[in-house]
Amino acid sequence: MQSIKTLVSVASFAICLGAASMANAATIAPAGASFSAPGTISVSSPASFGIPVNCNINFTGTVAANGSNASITGATVSGSNSLCGVPVLLNLPWTLTASSATAGTVTGVNFKILSNCSSTPVTINATWNNATNTLSIPSAQSVGSCKITALSVKPNPAFTVTP
Repeated sequence: MQSIKTLVSVASFAICLGAASMANAATIAPAGASFSAPGTISVSSPASFGIPVNCNINFTGTVAANGSNASITGATVSGSNSLCGVPVLLNLPWTLTASSATAGTVTGVNFKILSNCSSTPVTINATWNNATNTLSIPSAQSVGSCKITALSVKPNPAFTVTP
């Protein structure tokens, strides 16, 4: 009798874990598509004496074939401030993973602005809006000695994130 109770408990636990992990999964469409994501970014760094510098950015990458994430493989940064031409992205590719229809993370983030911002890659939080096709950050995100104070990009083709 005890072994049956143990089996039922273990099975219930496994089912709950499976349901919880499925509840946290979200997908990004169009699966398998290459994308560009132009927009704006604002970053403060020791090179800017901690003052945010506003630049244009255009991320490029590919959505995984199963839609589980998007791989950011490159970016170009430009703008009227001379510091916009300085950033170098490190540790590419970075991985965008949606945890819900409105939130996710980007892992592996690191860059340098004259010098490395962080000694190791970091994970930053991101927000998503299907209605406006906009990826942004919910608040300033630290990357070592640098800080992304604002980000707003619009993927092309448009992403749709579903829970």
